Amino acid sequence: MTRANAARGRIDKRRAILEAAFTVFARRGYNQACVQEIADAAEVAKPTVYNHLNDKETLFRHAVEAAADTVGTQCLDAIERLRDPGADLPAALTDSARRLLRVCASDHARALRSLTYAQLTTFPDLADTVQERTSRHLADALSDRLARLMLSGRLRTTDPARAAEHFLALLTGPLEARSRLGSRKVSAAELRELADSAVDTFVRAYATTDTAGG
Repeated sequence: MTRANAARGRIDKRRAILEAAFTVFARRGYNQACVQEIADAAEVAKPTVYNHLNDKETLFRHAVEAAADTVGTQCLDAIERLRDPGADLPAALTDSARRLLRVCASDHARALRSLTYAQLTTFPDLADTVQERTSRHLADALSDRLARLMLSGRLRTTDPARAAEHFLALLTGPLEARSRLGSRKVSAAELRELADSAVDTFVRAYATTDTAGG
């Protein structure tokens, strides 16, 4: 095996361990989860887990951070269309809004939020880390996309960071209310309804006359 293949194998094994760890922690909670169960889920020996991650606390931190990175990447992918929205900006906004809500309402994202806030006392800094890797990165990227649309005259000129904040609030606020703060799963039809309503409000507030007309 070449050195490069060995390095890739180690990275893949670490990823498998972190994914298994997140699944077990999400199902069992931090206190009830055990390293042996995680090793079994990852199909590796228990010492292998410790070779990659020193202890249960480190394992938990890295598993949550990796999950946050996954959700963050999915959120960025959801707004990628806004780089080049085409002639119909409301349609592009609607597509991005629907995709964002599907990410936010996914089992993975819900488990990430639940785990993070359940362990605030034990890991008080982890919530900020998750926020940085998910919502803050998303807000910065969305602000950049909206700024470009303002420069091109597709949206009225204003503070793009504030516009991004408003767009995300129009999506996540109703989603949290509809899900009763995560206690129930929101249906696909509800997600579409929430996305469409949010975009309609956003377009009325920020679009130029030509853009609002489609």
